[in-house]
Amino acid sequence: MKLTVTGNVKEYADGLTVAKLIELEKVETPMYVTVSVNDEFIASGTFEETVLKEGDSIEFLYFMGGGQR
Repeated sequence: MKLTVTGNVKEYADGLTVAKLIELEKVETPMYVTVSVNDEFIASGTFEETVLKEGDSIEFLYFMGGGQR
């Protein structure tokens, strides 16, 4: 199946979960990543059970805190 991952169309096997995609894409600090699928945030506790579908668009996001000046 074809997925758009961070703006790039890629081919993956059917039945791929968000957790497995994070592993395959070698996402840095996966414990801190936020994932959106088709512009909807996915709860980190459901990465193992969230199965991706043909045509899904996935983004990996990191929220950074600001400092004082």
